[in-house]
Amino acid sequence: MIKFSKNIFQVDTKQHILLVVNPKSGSNDKSDLIDMVRQKIQEKDWILDTFETSGENDAWKIEDQIKAITPDRILVAGGDGTINLVAHILKDYDIPIGIIPAGSANGLAHNLELPDELEAQVDVALGSNFIKIDHLKVNGHTCLHISDLGLNAELIENFENSNIRGKFGYLLQSIPTLIKSDSPFEFTIEISGKTIQQTGILLAIANAKRYGTGATINPQGRIDDGKFEVLIFKTFDTLEILKTLYDEANLNPEFAECYSTENVVISSHTPIPLQIDGEPMDKVLKVEASIYDHQLRVAIP
Repeated sequence: MIKFSKNIFQVDTKQHILLVVNPKSGSNDKSDLIDMVRQKIQEKDWILDTFETSGENDAWKIEDQIKAITPDRILVAGGDGTINLVAHILKDYDIPIGIIPAGSANGLAHNLELPDELEAQVDVALGSNFIKIDHLKVNGHTCLHISDLGLNAELIENFENSNIRGKFGYLLQSIPTLIKSDSPFEFTIEISGKTIQQTGILLAIANAKRYGTGATINPQGRIDDGKFEVLIFKTFDTLEILKTLYDEANLNPEFAECYSTENVVISSHTPIPLQIDGEPMDKVLKVEASIYDHQLRVAIP
């Protein structure tokens, strides 16, 4: 806002911050988080508006608030699904975001190497260091982190249907998922002018390197290079899976194959579970993925 005072132009430099909070993400109450953000905003003499998601028309309501207040930055307190929700809206806006990880796995936060302590997270989210990261479009949905078909998507669906949150909830669901899984799956992959037939337990569409659990499934991936990787994991190999927890530089080709691309079409004769940034979708026969032209500005350490 520009104010007029005699012959002097004064520019109002107060930043307007919108905090989007998912009160149900993760396993912790968000009141301390909101208080911390409010305190930091007051110290900077900025303006704060808060929006809590409810699961009902959140995207429309957030965009209405963006249009009403024109925030200089949006802080997102939640898991990958909440960040994804905001990012999908911001593909049409040039507004940076700051992430306060508050979900069960927080995969994107791990890839951006955000700190673990709340006050440090808020300081980074309100800081001045940014990176532009790629958006993927997966069957019309935004993906910032990792989408996949198969075993992990089955696990996430089972986790969402359980009553236990956090990484322990994932662990409890892992054995039943393995026992009941329909894997291996048959994939037809159209990529870089080629058609590939492949069988595997999991097919990942990866913009980032690792899951929120710490498993590195895409060692060569970069979140800002204008490309993404398609990875086909062929078998359930315990030794190779353990290697992913130690940030191995390469994947054994007998265990997994990797293709770098800007777009891909994946199909199957039978419906396969799909998840996008930790959110389970309906089973699908076909997935189309590509890179959005727009990149998202995110605050980093």
